[in-house]
Amino acid sequence: MNITKNSLPDNVRRSIATLLQDMLSDSIDLGTQAKQAHWNVKGPSFIALHELFDEIHSQVNAQSDLIAERLVALGGQAHGTARAVASQSTLPEYPLNVTAQQLHIDALSTVLATFGAAMRDAAKEAVSVGDESTADLFTEVSREMDKSLWLVEAHI
Repeated sequence: MNITKNSLPDNVRRSIATLLQDMLSDSIDLGTQAKQAHWNVKGPSFIALHELFDEIHSQVNAQSDLIAERLVALGGQAHGTARAVASQSTLPEYPLNVTAQQLHIDALSTVLATFGAAMRDAAKEAVSVGDESTADLFTEVSREMDKSLWLVEAHI
């Protein structure tokens, strides 16, 4: 941990840094999965889904940045390389050989739901160790994931 004058106790910052890193890995993975869907979707709703998946990718990238910045602000170090993320992400693997829009909708809705649930759990954990600010960040991200999930599931 890097030295900081942040008023959270060291043990809280260490716990939260680990939690933030876990969520960062999943969020970066989610962003790449949304881009995978964006590039490869085909079907009657192509343009709507192509644009929606790109919007989700952009949104998740912005959220990843917020998570990483919170991690570093608390004295941690963000590990966001492709190799670090691949070894740490807990999200389901995205199918690489699909093009049909329904398969992309199913795959992306699965990871959005999984990530949203993980964010809610992380918010509860952050509160339990005494960091309501990070819990607020996780809650904000979970709300956005719920909205993205709704928008993707509207195509079912």
